[in-house]
Amino acid sequence: MPDNYFARYLPLLLHILAVAIVASAIVTLSWILGKRRPTRAKLSPYECGMVPVGDARERFSVKFYLVAMLFILFDVEAVFLYPWAVILRDLKMFGFWEMMVYIAIVLVGFFYVWKKGVLDWNRSSLLRRG
Repeated sequence: MPDNYFARYLPLLLHILAVAIVASAIVTLSWILGKRRPTRAKLSPYECGMVPVGDARERFSVKFYLVAMLFILFDVEAVFLYPWAVILRDLKMFGFWEMMVYIAIVLVGFFYVWKKGVLDWNRSSLLRRG
């Protein structure tokens, strides 16, 4: 290993250190020099210009989180299609059939989720148990 191996990372370390110092200085100066005049309007939660109604700590349905996780899952799986499409000519038919298997697995997961009713928000939760 060369003697200057870690020296190549010194500019990156200095950059991260400079960013941390500048960010800390901006936050500290804002806290020191900033005016603090709380009013009733400033302390109320902002709800798109509307008067807040109800409790801010309202529980979300599990369906919301399921759909969010499924979106991330299928979105990440879709990202794999782009690099495959770029090198498809080099992979020839082997790459084509490999991607067909991959898409089939993704579709099986999608149809399973669809069959379970996770994507159907209008259905009653009692219907899904059966």
